[in-house]
Amino acid sequence: MTPIAMDTGALVRGLYCILPEMVVIGTAILVLLADLLLPEEGKKRLCHLSVAGVAAAILSALWLGPGKIEGFSGMIVHDGMGLFFTLTILAAALLTLMMATGYSEWEGTQKGEFYALILLSTSGMLFMAEGTDLMTVFLGLETLSIPIYCLVGFHRGRMRSLEGAMKYFLLGAFSSGFFLYGIALMYAAAGTTRIPVIASMMRDARLYGNPVFLAGIGLLLVGFAFKVSLVPFHMWTPDAYEGAPTLVTAFMGAAVKAAAFAALLRVVLLTFPAILPAMSGVLWVLAALTMTVGNFSALLQNNMKRMLAYSSIAHAGYILVGLTAGGVAGGQAVLFYVLVYAFMNLGAFGVIMLVAQREDDGYDIDNFAGIGFRYPVLGGLLSLFLVSLAGIPPTAGFVGKFYLFGAAVRSGYVGLAVLGVLNSAVSVYYYLRPVVSMYMAPAPEGIPVPRPPRSAFSFALCASAAAVLLLGVMPASALEFAERSVLSLLM
Repeated sequence: MTPIAMDTGALVRGLYCILPEMVVIGTAILVLLADLLLPEEGKKRLCHLSVAGVAAAILSALWLGPGKIEGFSGMIVHDGMGLFFTLTILAAALLTLMMATGYSEWEGTQKGEFYALILLSTSGMLFMAEGTDLMTVFLGLETLSIPIYCLVGFHRGRMRSLEGAMKYFLLGAFSSGFFLYGIALMYAAAGTTRIPVIASMMRDARLYGNPVFLAGIGLLLVGFAFKVSLVPFHMWTPDAYEGAPTLVTAFMGAAVKAAAFAALLRVVLLTFPAILPAMSGVLWVLAALTMTVGNFSALLQNNMKRMLAYSSIAHAGYILVGLTAGGVAGGQAVLFYVLVYAFMNLGAFGVIMLVAQREDDGYDIDNFAGIGFRYPVLGGLLSLFLVSLAGIPPTAGFVGKFYLFGAAVRSGYVGLAVLGVLNSAVSVYYYLRPVVSMYMAPAPEGIPVPRPPRSAFSFALCASAAAVLLLGVMPASALEFAERSVLSLLM
């Protein structure tokens, strides 16, 4: 076979490996082109086109299946774990865009660039989830981040939106610098940026005893910690979540967190076991701080968006418990909880989008007084999502926390598991505050009338609620899929 034929075959195999990513990017380009041609009254079709493109990407990912397919000289791999996170990220993007069918009309974000930024950010998340080279992960991270910076500040007339975007951008730039410097130090010590190769070299005590290599790992961990809002790298989260359009806030909490944990999980499971005694202590402290600071800060919030922002920090700490536990059980628990959290988070934000009337001051908990009896469907849905976030059975949130803390106990981290349970108990207070307000507080005279949801918006809410219930009552299939995905990485 000639070199040209070999190069062509490798290129085709690489493009086949990233088929879902190409579908998403192609859809983003089509949306921008259609935005130039459609009249103003036809802009709603842009959202429909985006939904169709993400649905096609999901079908393409399922068509590839869980088998291992390497592309671009092994820099990106579609495997079982990549498939799990790809489906999770695409499902979050699909539900977000379905909710956008109503939100964009209410808030004036019915523009081609809004949908294109969501799609381009999604493509970066997919590259992060399947990247097996640190440079691929970095490129995915930047492709994810830059559109999100723009989306957070999309409401250019709102100072909170601009403030949140500026804080997110400045701190994100610092974290990217730490991340890239960490990669450079690891390359200087190991001579490669390929994650599996670094993992195979970790058996050499001279490598993981090299201070340059350890400094590289530390800086890499700082970069990941920023993206998943681990304490003390969480300061940007409340302001960015509050200032961003609520639809973008929901998307950030579900999809961005999934992508960042996908890359972090791949690095941790493959490279950290050789230096586990040192790294487990670092992860233990980060998990404990993140859970505690997130939950106790959420207790003080009266704004639903800020409360859910601190809640997302706490949930990052719960997920880190599974990473600390490591192994197949810990990885399985992390995958399952990331999936569950995406549905819980999107559902909760979807309901409060309908109830709130104004971006700046419509999310106060007092505004939900009397909603439960006046609008029982919305009250029931919000109660379901909040109860699941608190980890109360028989919801999916309870099952997810049970497997996370169970993995920690089996790995010998009993103290961390107990701390996680105590933090979950603390979180019940602030999650039930809106429920108490909806059902027990007297309704004001001018109780706000919820926005009428579009059919796609209603479907997204119902799908999220169904997933929260089904994964809580019948989690076996999802847990088995998660276990197979972790095993495909470790084999």
